[in-house]
Amino acid sequence: MVKTVQRHSRRVIAVSLVAILLGCNSTSRQENDAARKPEPWEQQLDDASNGDDWPAFGRTYGEQHYSPLTDINLDNVKDLGLVWSVDLPPGNPATGPIEVGGTVYLASGYSVVRAIDVETGKVKWTYDPKAPEASGIRLRQGWGSRGIAYWNHKVITATQDGRLIALDENSGQPVWSVQTLPDGAPMFISGPPWVFDGKVIIGNAGSDESAVRGFVTAFDADSGRPLWKFFTVPGNPANGFEDAAQEMAAKTWSGDWWKYGGGGSVWNAITYDKANDQILIGTGNGAPWNHKIRSMGKGDNLFVCSIVALDAKTGKYKWHYQVNPGESWDFNAAMDMELADLVIGGKPRQVVMTAPKNGFFYVIDRKDGKLISAEPFVDVTWAKGIDIKSGRPIENPGVRYESGKTTFRPTPLGAHSWMPMAYNPRTKLTYIPAIDLQATFDDTGITRENFEFAGGMGLSPGVGYSIDAGGKSVTGWLIAWDPVAQKARWKLPMETHGNGGIMTTAGQLVFQGRPDGGFSAYDATNGKRVWNFDARAGVVAPPISYRHKGRQYVTVVAGIGTSVGLFGPMFAQYGIDYRTQARRVLTFAIGGKEQLPPRTPYRAIAFNDPDFKLDPALAERGEGIFGGRCAVCHGTGAIAGGTAPDLRGSAAVADADTFRQIVKEGALVANGMPQFGEFRPDQIEALRHYLRSRAAILRSGKPDDAVGSAHKSGE
Repeated sequence: MVKTVQRHSRRVIAVSLVAILLGCNSTSRQENDAARKPEPWEQQLDDASNGDDWPAFGRTYGEQHYSPLTDINLDNVKDLGLVWSVDLPPGNPATGPIEVGGTVYLASGYSVVRAIDVETGKVKWTYDPKAPEASGIRLRQGWGSRGIAYWNHKVITATQDGRLIALDENSGQPVWSVQTLPDGAPMFISGPPWVFDGKVIIGNAGSDESAVRGFVTAFDADSGRPLWKFFTVPGNPANGFEDAAQEMAAKTWSGDWWKYGGGGSVWNAITYDKANDQILIGTGNGAPWNHKIRSMGKGDNLFVCSIVALDAKTGKYKWHYQVNPGESWDFNAAMDMELADLVIGGKPRQVVMTAPKNGFFYVIDRKDGKLISAEPFVDVTWAKGIDIKSGRPIENPGVRYESGKTTFRPTPLGAHSWMPMAYNPRTKLTYIPAIDLQATFDDTGITRENFEFAGGMGLSPGVGYSIDAGGKSVTGWLIAWDPVAQKARWKLPMETHGNGGIMTTAGQLVFQGRPDGGFSAYDATNGKRVWNFDARAGVVAPPISYRHKGRQYVTVVAGIGTSVGLFGPMFAQYGIDYRTQARRVLTFAIGGKEQLPPRTPYRAIAFNDPDFKLDPALAERGEGIFGGRCAVCHGTGAIAGGTAPDLRGSAAVADADTFRQIVKEGALVANGMPQFGEFRPDQIEALRHYLRSRAAILRSGKPDDAVGSAHKSGE
């Protein structure tokens, strides 16, 4: 025994000496890291990986939402069938799952993470971070997680209240947890974290509603230790600037912008460009939206509505491209960004491609941020085009609502929302879930002196912001876009907008879900629908595909959630209800034969309210409160779209005391209903009166003028 210990001690000493000698060697730790062979899960994050796993939101660093697998293809997709499903409880189901080593992971609701065995559909473990209870005022914005990440045997999730949590892949127990937001800041997290080079990066949101200054933070993926932080807009110059980029950006602002936060939230899009070891972040709108208020109508306001490249190791600024200088329409650049190597003009180019809210498809050189091309992929009326030399939009006269009111296309919902597009390197096409609507803005009577951050937009209460179809019969498209030629190769009209995120495969397929409950596969070359499955629930989430033990699978989460719920009137035809809609994880493979239970059609029924007598003025006041605080979850005109209950049928509205307990006292915070403790009794009564008036219209059976439109306003 003694000899064994002595031999062991000598080995330890020898190993220690080798380590010391290596440390003194000229070979750096970074070079050693680069020389080591990546772990299998790490290899799968590379764009050239074989596609056995789907370990990140877009599968790989390049965010292409593309699977190189071909076992499911045009020839046999007709035999694709359900192999298992897992029912989920109430809460946001519009989330992107991942898969590693035969386990599917997803974060539904308020970042409740589940691990599911691919072969059996059995839930291995569940972790609930209790985010609603921890969120406070942060619960008022956002709907839960849109996705998660994986690094070194850890599943990493972010919560509404700002925590970043790493869970052990086998047990679901926390390995580390860190709060990413400042104390009391009116921010929240709904986007997925992204992993790269041993790090995890996360942004946040909130600039639609509050005085928020955007930023991203990188942490050590194994320990949660903070590594670097980058602000997307400058702070108060009197406090000094964090870096040279902030000092540069401050020159593009006017007035006391820092009192309004500035905005620029990185609430969704982040991409790791491994070839150039840089992080690309897509920034959000200004806070408030109205440029005349936040910056006196002057300056480009860097870095709102921009793609910003940061050194991946240090977080230092490298370059930027601003999509909308001095933006004033919520045309943020936070939609997903795909990387590709394209031949343009006979020369190979490393590019980043994005289809942001403003309706133009951008191809940008990712080495230096120079614009290569930009063309509209939907009907655009706010600008004539993009000047290639300057990279700036050629705005149409009056679009900045100089006279108080303007109507334009597309809308703050975006020509493309957070539901990701996908790029197929084989077809060399990008597939976009496009939206074609128009908006009207009006800031009549709003000044810097009377502006309040209720609704956060800087538009007139009650009538300041509306969205409609603008006379068009088609409001949604699936578009196959050629990024080199900058034109559509095919377009498939959809019954409505708000269609699901996209995945494309080497099997020449494009997968996408729809609010009507269809989950379909299309021929990637011509748009022909080649397979359809009745998911018995709307499908917004992006699908994924992977291979386990030689069998290719497709997984998607069914159910309506996130901001899609604002458009309840437009989705009324589908009978989507928060309480009764199915929320399920669906997994398919060739030969699957499982069946889902039938769907029970939902029809809204108004609560009984025999004593109601309409006070038009009180109802109008309540409409303003509802539009600014409630509609984004409970739907335009209180016609819910699945994100929250339809209040026209809620008995709680009929009882004044119950309604007060829920709205002012926070009785249902644990269920995701935020507390509005600042509401005065007269405001609560106005809100309740409006909801009673909406229920009365439903009871009457008369046509509802809210159906087919969407509107958001604030008091």
